[in-house]
Amino acid sequence: MNLIDIIKEDYQKFPEDQTYAIYAENVHFKDPVYDFYGLKKYQEMIAFLRKWFSNLNLELHEINQIENQINTRWTMSWNSPLPWKPFISVSGRSELKLKDDLIVGHYDYWDCSFFDMIKQHFIFK
Repeated sequence: MNLIDIIKEDYQKFPEDQTYAIYAENVHFKDPVYDFYGLKKYQEMIAFLRKWFSNLNLELHEINQIENQINTRWTMSWNSPLPWKPFISVSGRSELKLKDDLIVGHYDYWDCSFFDMIKQHFIFK
């Protein structure tokens, strides 16, 4: 199975049973919330999401590879652990930098600001 197929499968089952073997030991992860190095920290971040957020869904809209980079477009949604369980949805894109068939950099960019994501927690109907 090639890397694109593995990533597609991981998105479908996120956050369960992720294929950590496709990441370098010292992978750099950065998004509007996190910025760290290391596969262990990446695994801890996924475990945190799995523990605290319900109905996590990562929908893949597009994936392609250009030389040593895989690009994805996605929407991630979840219910936050507040008493009213607000539904949150963020769309964005990822740049996965490759070296020796391993992901050495995973950079997420959101289509909204961090503040706009936080505001979704307080919209009452």
